[in-house]
Amino acid sequence: MRQNTVSAGFLYPGYSAEDDYPAIERALRGQGSGGVALPVVHTLMREDAHRVDALLDIGGDDVLGEGARTLRGMGVQAAVWACTSGSFVFGWDGAARQVEGVRAAAGVPASSTSFAFVHAAAALGLTRVAVAATYPADVAERFVAFLAHAGVEVVALSCRGIVTAAEVGTLGREEVLAFVAANDHPDAEAVLVPDTALHTVSWLDELEARVGKPVLTANQVSVWEGLRLASGPRGLAPRTGLGRLFAVPADVSAVPAGQGAGPGRHTWQL
Repeated sequence: MRQNTVSAGFLYPGYSAEDDYPAIERALRGQGSGGVALPVVHTLMREDAHRVDALLDIGGDDVLGEGARTLRGMGVQAAVWACTSGSFVFGWDGAARQVEGVRAAAGVPASSTSFAFVHAAAALGLTRVAVAATYPADVAERFVAFLAHAGVEVVALSCRGIVTAAEVGTLGREEVLAFVAANDHPDAEAVLVPDTALHTVSWLDELEARVGKPVLTANQVSVWEGLRLASGPRGLAPRTGLGRLFAVPADVSAVPAGQGAGPGRHTWQL
């Protein structure tokens, strides 16, 4: 790893919207933060299904441990399990144990996309949100419960009912913009879009312009979380084109300590 490079590694199940990660890496480098690396390790997906039993298998210790050890060999400074449903489906305590397993295997601070949503909401001071989920309703409701554990109220939940990540990954710009806009709510301070299989990072500013409020998406918050853990006290400057989360100096001191990060977590001044 090049000296002074901030490197956050991601465990990504299967193949669907993994190209969001090089896209956001290019966007960061294009704004003067050339020392950013976001390597992705693809983890085993025995069955592509937004179904509880399949998601428990996708996020199993054996699968994540193998991927985390690969990230360790790459010399990353933080590791993120980049799968929302494959983390929140374990419940709050189970997701925390899952992250601890990744931390132990990778040897660096770790988190998951589910905790990334919680931390991003805290950093932006959000307590009431709408959720636009691609999942079936029974899976999406588990995300609502996960957020509630952290004191984030879901004032509106929409479920598109798509079963496979592969299908989610085929949704294009117009479909994503329309889906998020249609599922906003006037009482929501932000819209959360929880599936890492959904392409979003190239349209983050468009999404926020469409609804007039912050939009937090799975791959966006995963990268933010990884860089927050990896960058240490020097931090990263605000960046444009990646939504409000990256654009404003968020109050990262508001992030609850010890949730899904493991030891060695740092304050990141955006």
